[in-house]
Order: sequence, then structure tokens, then C-alpha cells
Amino acid sequence: MSTAPATAPARTAAAAVSADLGPTLHITGPRLARQDEILTAEAIAFLTELHHRFGGRRHDRLADRMRRRFEIGNGHDPRFRDDTAHIRDDADWRVAGAGPGLDDRRVEITGPTDPKMTINALNSGASVWLADLEDATSPTWRNIIGGQLTLRDAIRGELTHTSADGRAYRVTAEQTPTIVMRPRGWHLPEKHVEFTDRAGRRLAASASLIDFGLYFFHNARALIDAGRGPYFYIAKIESREEARLWNDVFSFSEEYIGIPHGTIRATVLIETLPAAFEMDEILYELRDHCAGLNAGRWDYIFSIIKNYRGRGARFVLPDRSEVTMTVPFMRAYTELLVKTCHRRGAHAIGGMSAFIPNRRDAAATEHALQKVAADKRREAGDGFDGTWVAHPDLVAVARAEFDAVLGERPHQLHRRRDDVEVTAAQLLDLRIGRPVTEAGVRENVSVAIRYLEAWLRGQGAVAIDGLMEDAATAEISRSQVWQWIHQDRRTQEGSAITVDHVEGLIRDALAQAARYEGDRFDDAAEIFREVTLRPEFPAFLTLPAYSRYLTDND
Repeated sequence: MSTAPATAPARTAAAAVSADLGPTLHITGPRLARQDEILTAEAIAFLTELHHRFGGRRHDRLADRMRRRFEIGNGHDPRFRDDTAHIRDDADWRVAGAGPGLDDRRVEITGPTDPKMTINALNSGASVWLADLEDATSPTWRNIIGGQLTLRDAIRGELTHTSADGRAYRVTAEQTPTIVMRPRGWHLPEKHVEFTDRAGRRLAASASLIDFGLYFFHNARALIDAGRGPYFYIAKIESREEARLWNDVFSFSEEYIGIPHGTIRATVLIETLPAAFEMDEILYELRDHCAGLNAGRWDYIFSIIKNYRGRGARFVLPDRSEVTMTVPFMRAYTELLVKTCHRRGAHAIGGMSAFIPNRRDAAATEHALQKVAADKRREAGDGFDGTWVAHPDLVAVARAEFDAVLGERPHQLHRRRDDVEVTAAQLLDLRIGRPVTEAGVRENVSVAIRYLEAWLRGQGAVAIDGLMEDAATAEISRSQVWQWIHQDRRTQEGSAITVDHVEGLIRDALAQAARYEGDRFDDAAEIFREVTLRPEFPAFLTLPAYSRYLTDND
């Protein structure tokens, strides 16, 4: 089936605009096998149009984020917006809702888009596979283009994989999960693609537009023909204006290739503190394209720390392991999400269970599986329509808990949760009443460095100490350490958490690491120092790590 735009006039008109105004894309990444199947002239023309039309607005939205973060840091707490009260108060509007293949989302498996992980996900028995080009993918050029090729092959039933030891993998499931692809967030550049704008400036392209554009352009029609559709998870959104930008991207893209308006479906991760105050507004802006919201728990915790890192002792969180879904601010956020979604006909999808089963320790695995089951039982009982897991062995555990509540129903949209009332104060109630421990500080340092070392080698989802770590959990680890240092915290055992103290823990982590020739631990430690021990707080650790440390040879 052809992947070119549906009508020649649309393509010709788009090309004429670019010719008149001069914006162009330049591919600067190393040449890879089969890249011409993805980086076609037609696809590059489409990407150019996306950047021409939406690149400037993206920069405006990123500037808004900086202003908002500055305001919160200076004592202006987020609140429900007065200028959008009419949207929240209007009980009549609804979102588009589930597209074909998305009505039942009770178990979603997440993971990167390398061939082996893709095949595992498609054979997992989950309802949905979140094909992740964001936090679970290290954005080497090989991973980005390779991920697009993997998705292309999987959608057409052509994906196979042979491992280094000669084992062959293929998709064997009769019914595979519906694919929902997650592009990288608005804040991330794609340094291997440069965009020359109308002023002649040569800028790094938007990773969001590259990831979305390539996947949509090549696969939208094939997905529709298969009875599903081009579906996306949208990450790191902070406001209705950012949601409106995505909605305009979707509408333009549908028109460009000639498919009906509203064919695209997006599920938005509510994983930033500002977005928690604008759930209704985000749904409203995306209403023609929206399927639901997801409670992105790890990034949400990171966003809390990032925004309140300098606001005093009452905003300091304890050990990462103590910030569970049952603490007050997390309960308020998730209950508001379910209520908001169901009032608007949108699915509410629960958070990640990151546990990785260890077949060599049956007792520990059984204990952890009981905790996973309890977490999913709570979500199903709260009214969520589905949930996330990181490993195929957790699919059955999560499904059992949702089956017990949903029965034959595909979702719980009938549960309006009118009993829930959440205030701004409840969303900002960070009291947990637990200490920071020496073990907690040490764990954060060790996990972040080990994760970063793997990320620099091209692995974005890494099993560490029985949990699947990704960029979001690494962000929690480094931002907590930064905050503990700058808020002059002491551990429960009495140690002052200082730069010198953390330097000692970095040395310990390096000494305990399984070193080998060519490893990236020294670089990982340097990145950790840069994003944790300096006075400045980078908004995302992946920005300096990507621009200066992630090389094309990895």
C-alpha cells in the first residue's frame, strides 16, 4: 500500500508553500541501513510543513513553561484558571472517545521499540502496547530510525528478529495489542535533523514533530485498513495551550494525507503539576481527537519536586520508595483524573507497575506480585478503565484485578465519581511524615548513575534492582538529591546531605559498579554531578546528556 499523501494537489500545495518561504530540513545523522524507507522525500516534505507551521508555536509554549516555573518558584502556587471556568462549568461537552481497537484498555504494556521488545509486547496478551519513543528510549539516531522501521514492519506483519545467540523471535499472537505510539515531548530537540526557518536560522528540529510525523505519515492508512488507527500518547503537557498545539498538528496532518478529521486519537499523560490543574481544559482543546488521560505517576512526582524544589522544608519529599499512590497529593490527583475523564466520556488509565519478576527468587517475586495486584485492585476500585505494566509477566496479574471489577464491560465510564471533590490545597498537600534515610539517598545516586550509563549505551528502559527504570524515575532520583542538598536536609541517621556527602556516594557507586572496557560510568557520573550538584537545576537531565554525551557511535 502506498504511503504517499492521498491527493497530489495537497502535496503540491504544501510543497509550493515551502518553496515560497524557504524552510527546509537537513538530515545530519549518520546513514543507517533501510533509512530510505523512512526518510523518503515525501515524508521529509511533510516534516518540513510541520516545522514551518508549528515550530514557532512550540517555542512559545516552551517559553510559557519557563515563566510558569519561575512563578511557582517565587511563591505563586498553581490554581484552577479563572479564564477557563466556563469550560469546567459546562457539563454538556464530551470528547471523541475511543477509536476502533481502543474501547477496552484494561491492561497496557509499555516499552521501547527495538524489535525484540516489540515482539514481546505484541505477544504479551495486553490490550494496548504503548510503543515508547520517549522515556523508555535512549534517543540515539539508530534507535529513533530503527524504532520507526520496527513499527512499520510490525504494523504490516513483517517483523522478525534474530538475537546474537541465534534465537529467532516473531509475533505469534492471534490478537495483538492496539498500538499507541508515544513521541518525545515538546521540550526535546532532534539533533540529527536541522530546520532552516524563514529567517535563515538553522535550528535543531522538534523531536515531537519528527517522531509523530514519521509514524503518522508512513502508518496511518495501514492502521486504518487494519481496523484500528493512528493513536498517540502525548507526554509532558503542561497547559491547554500545549494541547491546542497538538490538536492543530493532528487536524493539519489528517487533512494533509486526506483522512477524516478526528481519525487520530490521543491519550494525554497528566504527568506535570500544572496539567493537573487543567485536565478539563486539555480534554476540551483535544476533544475531537481525545481518547483519555493517563496518570503518569513517576513524571508527576518529578514535576512536583522540580516546581517546588526551592520553596522550603514543607515541600521536601522523603525517600523515593515512600512516595506511593496512597499519599494525600497522589490520591487527590488520581481521583480528580478519574472524575474529570468520566464526566467527559474519556478513558482514565492508571499508572505504571515497574516490577520485574525474578525467577531465581520465588519468595521475593510472590511478595512483589501481591503488591502489584493490590495496586491494580485499588485503581480498578477507584474507577480507572485500565492500567500500565512494564513486563509481560504482569499482564495476567493486572488483568485479573480489572476483570474482577469490569466483568464483561470494556470500561467504567458509567462511574462518574460524583463523590469526589478535590481542591487546589489537596493537590499541593505534600505531607507524608516520613524521613529521608541514608539508604534512600544512596539508592537515588546509585540508580541514577546506573541508568544513565545504560542510557548512554542506547538503552532507555533498564532493569535495576528488580524495577524497570526509565528517564522519569532517573529524574526523580536526581531531583530529590538536588532538593535535599539545597534545603539542607539531614538523613534519619544524622548525616548532612551536602555536595561532599553526595560526592562520596558517587565514588561508592562507581566502585561498586560492574566496570568493563568501554563502559560509560565516568560519563554517567559527570552527568549526574552536572544535574544534581550544581546550583542550576536543568529542567530535564536528558537535555545536557543528549546534547553533549550521547554520541552517534552508541
